[in-house]
Amino acid sequence: MNSRLKKAMLLLLACALLTVTYFIQESMNHDRDSLGLTRIQPLENAPPALAFTTIALGGFRGLISNILWIRANDLQDQDKFFEMAQLADWITKLEPHFVLVWANQAWNMAYNISVKFKDYSDRWRWVEAGIELLRDQGLPENPNEPLLYRELGWLFQNKIGANLDDGNMYYKQQWLNEMSKVFGKKTPNLDELIHPQTQDQTNRARLLEDHYKMDPVFMKKVDEQYGPLEWRLPEASAVYWGAMGLKKAEENPTKIKTIDLLTLRRLIYQSMMVSFQRGRLIPNPFNKAIAEFGPNLDIIPKVSYAYEEAAKEDPPDRDHILSAHRNFLRDAVYFLYEHNRIPEASRWFNYLAEKYPNKTLLDFTTNSFPRNLTLDEYAVDRTQEDVSDAMSRDRVKSVIEGLLINAYTCLAGGQDERAAGFKLLANKVQKLYSSNTAPRKDAIPMPPIEQTQRDVLKGLLDPGHGLPPEVRAVLRSKLGMAAEAEPPAPASTNAPPESVSSR
Repeated sequence: MNSRLKKAMLLLLACALLTVTYFIQESMNHDRDSLGLTRIQPLENAPPALAFTTIALGGFRGLISNILWIRANDLQDQDKFFEMAQLADWITKLEPHFVLVWANQAWNMAYNISVKFKDYSDRWRWVEAGIELLRDQGLPENPNEPLLYRELGWLFQNKIGANLDDGNMYYKQQWLNEMSKVFGKKTPNLDELIHPQTQDQTNRARLLEDHYKMDPVFMKKVDEQYGPLEWRLPEASAVYWGAMGLKKAEENPTKIKTIDLLTLRRLIYQSMMVSFQRGRLIPNPFNKAIAEFGPNLDIIPKVSYAYEEAAKEDPPDRDHILSAHRNFLRDAVYFLYEHNRIPEASRWFNYLAEKYPNKTLLDFTTNSFPRNLTLDEYAVDRTQEDVSDAMSRDRVKSVIEGLLINAYTCLAGGQDERAAGFKLLANKVQKLYSSNTAPRKDAIPMPPIEQTQRDVLKGLLDPGHGLPPEVRAVLRSKLGMAAEAEPPAPASTNAPPESVSSR
């Protein structure tokens, strides 16, 4: 066979193979799309040179993203944040299914870039940008990736909810303002968003679903399983996204690792713990524009159950989880006692002793285990670390006065149960000190608790140095006291005009 004929046959074979490849490629592309294997997506809003390069290089998009990532780090070191954010946007578009890219860029915005600014409003914009990157872009591209749900929930729990950033109270207030657009300045009502009856309810339900990407039907399921939650606080959003991650894991069990499930469950019970500590909005009697946070005692049974289930599901960390559970139970007993919910406090106190019999309670005077206390003694010990005969009278008196001030302040703010709890604690502290010092001949007796109450109340109702006028009025009304007398009108400084005699 001569060389010309050989070349002609090879050329015909190549053309035949290319023709077959053309028809097979169309079928392969269809199968890739149907199976969700297509990773190449057009890059939008990018400079023409970058868009052309990504199309021309095709599979080398990963190389381009690495180069852009290095450039983004350089820009961050140079404090060129806005240019860096644009590069981060391109990187996520180049690698939309590489979840670590989304997690890293969201973390970078919320944690690293935000703290470069002194003004809290500037910081909040970057924190919010990190949330939106995950929620609005990352999750739609990767709806079954538990890492992204965990990272999104962590931003709510840790960056907004925790006290690690000195702007955390500003973040909490901003998120409260955001959620107030959905729920109004009242206890959230999910039913009116699930079945809206008015145009206002319809608009708020649409805002919740379209802007915040939260489903009110699923929110109600989460509330029933882990709540009741205060949905205007960040911890509730953390629980929601953790629960949504678990839901997606149940729908795609073959693609989920055990460690991912444990991470999501850990996010949920840790957020529930924080919600127990400060998951309730309470009115601020001194400044209505500033939110105050109190414990959410209604979720104590569910928090306890979440800890125990987590200990069963995570054997390597079982001891650490149970240690955290024991500490939670101690707090639960004290918080219930402090809010005058004595039967519940007694029930959990007994459960604590039964669950951890060898480490029932911490002896605050010796910082050691064990020391069996009564419920009253335990509450007093939690109020002050060492209420004992070694404690000075002045220090005890200061503790009692502080408890009474808290009692009257809570009463003015509408927290009647907590006010009663503080008064009860003040009485217990006084009685314990009296019993401990009774054998001592040199001990100076404490004044009667009624006298201390009168002295504290007198100071709080003092028009010159006490509570604000509106708070004093509420407190007087709560105590059945007469309204405060009006201050005397100031004497006129103008002398009366002299009479002019006629001539």
